[in-house]
Amino acid sequence: MKVYQRLVKITGNFTGFFFPYIGVTLLMSVFSLLNFTMMIPLLDVLFNSDTSFQIPETRLTLDQFQFDITFIKDYMYQEFGILMIEHGKLSALMLICGFTIIASFATNIFRYIERRMAESYKRNAIANLRTSIFDKVLTLDIGYLTNNRKSDIIARSTTDVGESEAAFGSIVTFIKDPVMLIFFFGTLVYLSPTMTMFVFLILPLSGISIGLISKKLRSVSHNLQEITGNILGVLDETIVGMRVVKGFNADKYVSKSFEKSNQGYVKEFTKYASKRELASPLSEAMGVLFVGILLYLGGTIVLSEDPSLSAAEFMAYLVLFTQVLNPVKAISGNISSIQRGIAATERIFELLDADTKIKDKENAKSLDSFQEGITFEDVRFAYEDNDVLKGIDFNLKKGQMLALVGPSGGGKSTIADLIPRFYDPRQGSVKIDGHDIKDYTLNSLREHMGIVTQESILFNDTIYNNIAFGAKTTLEEVKKAAKIANAHEFIEKTDDGYETVIGDRGSKLSGGQRQRLSIARAILKNPEILILDEATSALDTESEKLVQDAIQHLMKGRTVLVIAHRLSTIQEADKILVIKEGEVVEQGTHVDLMSKENGIYKKLQEMQEYTQ
Repeated sequence: MKVYQRLVKITGNFTGFFFPYIGVTLLMSVFSLLNFTMMIPLLDVLFNSDTSFQIPETRLTLDQFQFDITFIKDYMYQEFGILMIEHGKLSALMLICGFTIIASFATNIFRYIERRMAESYKRNAIANLRTSIFDKVLTLDIGYLTNNRKSDIIARSTTDVGESEAAFGSIVTFIKDPVMLIFFFGTLVYLSPTMTMFVFLILPLSGISIGLISKKLRSVSHNLQEITGNILGVLDETIVGMRVVKGFNADKYVSKSFEKSNQGYVKEFTKYASKRELASPLSEAMGVLFVGILLYLGGTIVLSEDPSLSAAEFMAYLVLFTQVLNPVKAISGNISSIQRGIAATERIFELLDADTKIKDKENAKSLDSFQEGITFEDVRFAYEDNDVLKGIDFNLKKGQMLALVGPSGGGKSTIADLIPRFYDPRQGSVKIDGHDIKDYTLNSLREHMGIVTQESILFNDTIYNNIAFGAKTTLEEVKKAAKIANAHEFIEKTDDGYETVIGDRGSKLSGGQRQRLSIARAILKNPEILILDEATSALDTESEKLVQDAIQHLMKGRTVLVIAHRLSTIQEADKILVIKEGEVVEQGTHVDLMSKENGIYKKLQEMQEYTQ
């Protein structure tokens, strides 16, 4: 039930849908019921004598109309009796058929409106759900995205959302069916209280059987959604790493990995299908059993010496009873998709309920200006139980350049990630202008920063949009940034210039071109604080020269923290920190560090000079 309560909240203006939908459903139910009850006079006209339509001594008029089944029945029989006496059975039959056609036509008009309203509701609800998921993903911290598979998040955002449509459909069903059942059961009680009492006793049996199947289906459905996420993960990793797969002739290896996940899906789906296919036949069998029992029970009433139910009324009762069974059959027939929808929705809610650790604290203030510098005070950090930083202290004054060097895995990138609050330290504090960065809002903090990483993060969009990246800017400003980043020349040579779409992750560009676009993006933002994370390490010599030249332009007049792969690029740094196993083991200028005989920095410098 909690799943449905949350789904209703997500849909937005539910009351704006609920009351008009109830109104349309009421009208559909009234005309549908009228259509079925016309069977009683129809059967009487066809099979009974004229005495079935005797005119009462006191004539009923429409002025005496009451919304009462007895009044409606007596008035109809009175009018049919007058018609039969004056014009004969054929005229009465034509009138009944006319009423039936009109009632059926009206029923289907309102059924069409009801279905359009239901589809509109589901469509908008699914759109709202997708929006909620995407907005949530944008708030998730980097730690959550690191610890959870990307494919699982994508599966919850796409496949699970598609499956959840059945859950939204069941909400509509739970609104519509009770309204119709109230009308049908009311008529059944009027026609035969005895038989209807039996119906009330046997229907719960059908509900219990459906409930047992539902419980098992939901569990299996949840497993299916998990396996689907795994399959997407293998597929995504294979496509992204296709060069490595082909280069190492690892086709059979990745195929085996995919087949393992695929066979897991087949195995789980077999369990799911065996339970799903049981629901509909079981419902049908129980329906036939119930109708058989009603036939016998109703037949004994009709054939008794003083029947309380005419043959025509009994036939109408059976037809109405089948309409009562239809919602039960519909639920049992769709129970598999409903349970898959609920299981998928539960997985979506797990994502929506994920704790966002990095967020604005209460009463956080805006960082309106950057005046003094960045300070790390006894900063410690760990990924789960793995200590990464062990008491880092340094001060980066405004306008200075601080370089981080050292062996891989020492914690350099973690230091860079702490400044824009991608993570929070486990102990100690990171400060800007003497205040803990947790005191500032995330948006205002990151507004002052530009980041260029080793891996250029680009999107399947135009070059212009990749550089502007949401900023309100002009083409001239984008071109100016591209020129400073040494990117304008190659952009102009592309087919559509700045409107060229560069493919997934910039796949249509070279590594150096992608990196220069990233730098152009940072230049356009014009940040006061610049973070460079090994921005040239993966480039060839020619590309590196162009990118390094662009970086030099970018760094002018800014506060820079750079993680250096090539030590020749940081010799002008105001301070260099050598990071090893999460600690600062050396610090100073390039000249200071080169003067240490057995220093780590000096050894790294000599190794690079030797390899060159």
